[in-house]
Amino acid sequence: MKRWLLGGLVLFATSALAVPNKVVTLGPVILSATLTTNIFSPPTTTGGTGKPENVLNTFYLIKHCRITNKTGSAATASFWKGASAGNVAGTEVIAQGTSVPANSYIDWYGNLRLDSGDTNLFLVGGAGTGSALTLTCEAEMGIS
Repeated sequence: MKRWLLGGLVLFATSALAVPNKVVTLGPVILSATLTTNIFSPPTTTGGTGKPENVLNTFYLIKHCRITNKTGSAATASFWKGASAGNVAGTEVIAQGTSVPANSYIDWYGNLRLDSGDTNLFLVGGAGTGSALTLTCEAEMGIS
């Protein structure tokens, strides 16, 4: 442990520092009519030079999503947390056949974690009408 004296205050530093998550915007993504489309998944930490020890995976902590309908007709959105191209019953998240009014939007707030080390690391989904809806999410990206 190192110590410094700064203006009468003693500061301490250790070799392990907590690093805050980075706030990121995911999207916007146009939703297709294919409900097994992989929309978001966190990147991995493989490769590179000088990678820190004990850093295996990254994660997204999704806190807010906006589904925007840019058409003159209502359209539905559905999402799952799953494996690649998976929309298995019991894994529904955010919206399931949820109608988004014409020329409007809906907001979702919560805490949905997608971890690159998990089997179910994808946000999968789509729209009932192709290209009618866009999805934009606000998230934190961290290292686990």
